[in-house]
Parts: sequence; structure tokens; C-alpha cells
Amino acid sequence: MTAPTSSSPALARLIDRVRHAQRQGERLVIQGGGSKRFYGSAPPQASGLDTRELSGIVSYEPSELVVTARAGTPLAELEAALAAQGQYLPFEPPHFAGDGPGRATVGGMVAAGLSGPGRASAGAVRDYMLGVAVVDGRGQWLQFGGQVMKNVAGYDVSRLMAGSLGALGVIAEVSLKVLPRPVAQATLAFALPQQAALDALNRWGGQPLPLQASVWHGGRLLLRLAGARAAVEAATALLARQYPAEVVGADDAQTAWQDWREQRVQALQAQPGEALWRLSVPQTAPAVAWPMAQGEPAIEWHGAQRWVHAPVDAAEALRSQAAALGGHATLFRAAAAPATASVPVFHPQPAALARIQARLRQAFDPDGVFAGGHLGLADVDERAAV
Repeated sequence: MTAPTSSSPALARLIDRVRHAQRQGERLVIQGGGSKRFYGSAPPQASGLDTRELSGIVSYEPSELVVTARAGTPLAELEAALAAQGQYLPFEPPHFAGDGPGRATVGGMVAAGLSGPGRASAGAVRDYMLGVAVVDGRGQWLQFGGQVMKNVAGYDVSRLMAGSLGALGVIAEVSLKVLPRPVAQATLAFALPQQAALDALNRWGGQPLPLQASVWHGGRLLLRLAGARAAVEAATALLARQYPAEVVGADDAQTAWQDWREQRVQALQAQPGEALWRLSVPQTAPAVAWPMAQGEPAIEWHGAQRWVHAPVDAAEALRSQAAALGGHATLFRAAAAPATASVPVFHPQPAALARIQARLRQAFDPDGVFAGGHLGLADVDERAAV
């Protein structure tokens, strides 16, 4: 255990709260802005532990491409600071504004481990984690990693926190690698059926093209190119010769990608009587008819992430088919939360992974203070997918 790098009254209060809960046998569920409260589940007996007082950018070195921020820092604030220096988070974390704009926090971004359209090319949240400070179930301040790459000897706990959903402790600070924004971008739209779109994406993925993001739905494939201006222009011309393509205007493209990132499109809204399932499969998986699915899927990450509308009770069939393809199925969002009570949110773990999870939770939270119950499963889904 090391001393906190930036002690504050807010941090002292949080540590005291955790220690009090340990002594009293109380369970806590960690929350920031609440923008991802729908994701996963927590026991109803848990009390809330708010991290938003732990706010602010601790350090930012644009020349070193490294930023350290406290967990309660609004994600919008961090992204604005990066944008002022021409930099960004390439994995494009969704905000899911919830009850109002700007509610997503840096800690929630890491704990949920969710990535946006650029994940297939840039990597996931975990790939940009350099260091993390947490408060464990005993109220101890623990610090792992640092502010440079390859600074970890042994198990990389920093990356373990991505997707942990509060199961191991309170994320207090994170250090992240950031990148310069691409010099040029272009978005192309192709009219292609599902299998033809997947075939094209797999073929393009084996070529030296500046692919950054893709999404297919309703017979339309959107493809975003990003990189050096000459590379983007050359790729645009090459792809337009292969298929009839519409070059989407910059403003319309920005709106479209933002809508997919924040799941504002109808294709990603759970309707009454059904759920939105997140299917993580290899990029090369073919187009398939998903059991009990309502309509065609929406497909992101060059084929690796597929969104399907199906009833909650389609869990076993969907998970069986996803596993046959080499992937996993997550009950991402349901229109009626009580209907999900008897269905695990995440794909059941292999026995070996479940044993590792149990040992990690025993090490970080031996008294079961934290109610987060889905350690790393979002991360496991992504590893299978890409």
C-alpha cells in the first residue's frame, strides 16, 4: 500500500465510508453519475457509494500522451481537455447520459469497460490503462502501474479494473494513454446485404487500409476511414471503385457515429417485451439467423459485435449459438428490468475463470463489501470478439 498521490477530504471521507461498511457488514454499490446503472445488476440491499466528489484532472502531459484523472471527473470534462490539445480517447467510450448531459464519469467509464465504434481498430478501454489507484474492501489505498507503458511486473491489475463493475474496489484515480486525433477522416456508405458487408469488411481488414470503424444495419454499411490525408483519399477512391459508395458529409457523419456511440439509434433501443442482446463473436463469423430474434442484427466492430433484439428467455439459445461461433452473449439492456432477475446478465463463465474471479475477489474484498458482481465479464466478451 502506498500513500495517496492526491489526498483530499473527499478521499478521506470515502475511505472512512468503506471502513465503516466493513465493520458493520454493510454492502456498497459504487456509482458515479449513474449513466450505466442499467448495465449489470446489484443486490437491492446495497447502499450507494458516490464517487463524484473525487473529481478533477490530476495531471496532463500532452507531449507524453498521458493524462491522470480522478474517478468522479465528468467524462465530458476530460474529453474537452484532450480536444483542446488535438487529442482524444480512441476507444470512444459511450456516455449514456442518463438523467441529463455530462453525467458519465471517468471511473464509470473504466468500471463498465465499454467502448464505442473505434474499438475494433484502436483497442478497448483496458488497452489504454497505464495505472490505477483503488480503495479496496478493507479501506486500503492501493496503487498499480504508473504513467508509462510496460511498467508492470507481474499481473496487470490496472487493466483488470476495466470491466470490473465495482467488484474489486473503488476506482479513485486512473492514468490513461491518449492519442492525437487523425489528420483526416472520411465516411462512406454502401448498400450491401449482411453477408456481402461482412465479406467486404473481412477482405478490407486484410489490406493496408485506414479502417477505423464500421456499422451495418438495414442493408446499409457505414465505414469510417481515418489517418493521413493521402491514405484516406487513396482508400476512398479504391473502395468506391469496388462498390457504389456515397461519401457522407462531415457533419452528417459526425452525427451518425455519435448516435451509434451513444445508442440513440432505434436499432439499439430495447422495445417492450424484448431485450437488447450484445453478441461478441469473431469478426469472421458469418451472417446467421439468431434464435427468437426480432429483425436483422446491427453489426459493429467489422463484424465482431452484433446487437440482436430478442426476448429475455432466449438466453440459453442465443448463448449456445454464440458459443458455437466462438463468442459470448450479454443481456445488455431490457425494457422491463424485473424480467431479467432469473437470467444471468453475462455469459456463464468457464470453471477455471470462475475460480480466478473468486480468488481475486477474496484478495481485494474478503468481507464482500462491494456489491459489484460481474468481474471482468464485459472484458471477456470483448477479448472473444476481437
